[in-house]
This record gives sequence, C-alpha cells and structure tokens, in this order.
Amino acid sequence: MMKNLIIGFLVLSFWTLSQSTRGEVIDRILVVVNSEIVTLQDMNSYRQQLKTGGLVDEALLTLVDPEKIMKDDSALMEHLINERLLESEIKRLGIQVTIERVEQEIRSILARRNLSRSQLQAALQQQGVAFSDYQDFIRNSLARQILIEREVSSKIRISDEDIMTRYLAMTGPAQRNVFEYQVAHILFSPARGGEAAARERAQQVLQRLQQGNQPFSALAGQFSEDPNFAQGGLLGTFQLREMHSNMAEALENMDVGDHSPIVRTPAGFHIFKVLQKRLIPDPQFERNRERIREALFGEAFQAQFNSWVNQLRQEAFIRRN
Repeated sequence: MMKNLIIGFLVLSFWTLSQSTRGEVIDRILVVVNSEIVTLQDMNSYRQQLKTGGLVDEALLTLVDPEKIMKDDSALMEHLINERLLESEIKRLGIQVTIERVEQEIRSILARRNLSRSQLQAALQQQGVAFSDYQDFIRNSLARQILIEREVSSKIRISDEDIMTRYLAMTGPAQRNVFEYQVAHILFSPARGGEAAARERAQQVLQRLQQGNQPFSALAGQFSEDPNFAQGGLLGTFQLREMHSNMAEALENMDVGDHSPIVRTPAGFHIFKVLQKRLIPDPQFERNRERIREALFGEAFQAQFNSWVNQLRQEAFIRRN
C-alpha cells in the first residue's frame, strides 16, 4: 500500500511539472489507481471512441450501459477505474501475452470478418490508428481475458439442476422431464365373442396375475390375442404422449414390474406391464438448455465480476482529484 501511495504522489508531482508555462491546464489527472492514472483526456478519448466505434474493449463494455457512460461522467469514471484496476492486477500477477498469441488473435478476427490484413490496416489508417497500436490493444484485451477467466469465469459452475430449476420457473411445474416406458401387454379382442366375453377373459387372466403363480410373459404367450404377438407380449417403447389416453392414464404412475388393471383401447381389452421406465429430457427443455445455461452464466458472471472488482477496490490505492 505504501509503495502505491508513493507512486501515486510521484505521478501527480510529475504531471504538475509538465503543465503549460502559461498556467493553462492542457490535461489533468482525475484519479490515481495504484500506479495507473485516469486523466481528463482519457475520459474524452474513451467517449469519442464509443461514439465513432473506435478501439474499446467490448468484453468489459458488455458489463455496463454504453449509453449511460457516454452521458454520465461519473459512470464513465467508474468504468475507467475498473479498467485501471484490471491493468494493475495484470501487472501484479505478471500476466503476459506473446506477439505470437496477438497475431493468432488478429488472424482469427480477420477470418471471422472475412477481411485481409491489408484491408484491416487500411481501415485502421482511416481512423488514424497505427497497426502497432492495434496490436497493443489486442494484447491488452487478451491479458484482461486471461485475468478474468482466471479470477471469475473459471469459478462459475452452472449445474443441470440449476438449468432445470430456471426452466420450470419459466414454464411452470407442468413442464417436467418425460418418462419413456417399455411395455408388454396381453390383449383380449372383442372380435372373439364380443365385448363382454373379451372382458371376462381379461378378468380371469388378471386374477392369475394377482395370485402370482405364473409370470406375465408366460400368461401373455398363453392367452394374448394380439395378431402381432411378440415374445413375452412385448408391445414397444413409448412416451405417455404417444399412447392412447386410457393407456397413458394407467401407466403414468406405474413402476417397473407393475401390471395394470384391465384397460380399454380401440384394439380391445389390455393388461399392461412396465418392463423398463427411463427418464428422458423434455424435448422442449433440450431445445432451451444451452440458452438457459448462457443466461445463468451471464447473471452469475455479472455478480461475481462485480464482487471481485469491489474486492480489488477495497485493496487498491484510489485517489480522486
């Protein structure tokens, strides 16, 4: 802390000696942040860059309201203090970005924007920006990304439970995960002797099941009247929304190994058994999973970034003039 105080006063003294001999203020220091400074020219230059689409770190800009900091000197000052805090922390931690990494990032930017290097240089020249200054800007931006990834992003964890909780808050409790059922059945067809006779046959087989003397698969093989009978009475794998409403109502609360009472469907009278019951994600949830994850991450990032910067402020030497 004492070192930062000494550096701050030296900077202020040097700046006072460098003023115009006529006593006019060419520029003035507004804030000292550790060994970094924010000047009136810094504020004016940053605001101009925002207006003209110049070189500003978009990653940090997403954390503030650009319209507000263009109009509000106090908000702009707080933003610039945050930038200086990050620069000070980068120096303290010795974070460095090689020219090779800078060039790699520039090539990536050119590819994303479908530009050539000469086109980028021409665009920078039109704005009065030297290419070396652009390289420095990229280097500083990458250093900030490394710092923020290390201190903030890497510490955020968004669980599947977090995502599901947000999804249910958005859609209501009716939208939940979906079960997929593998089902066997024993069918009794009214085509053989009419409705009453088919129901009576079903009732007799249901009684045998309830007695527990014979397995479902054996009774299915002996009594099922399904013309497409499969081994053990296997019917298939379905979600509730794919079933006839009577079948879905019967199976909804059944567990693996349970058999149903007699169920009427257009095909006849059934006794169903649940062979497997597997939880699968709601398709709507799956479609929205990543969007919800990104939203939760953004909220968590904003909160943790602000907390981290506030901690840096508490530990820093900040002098406002």
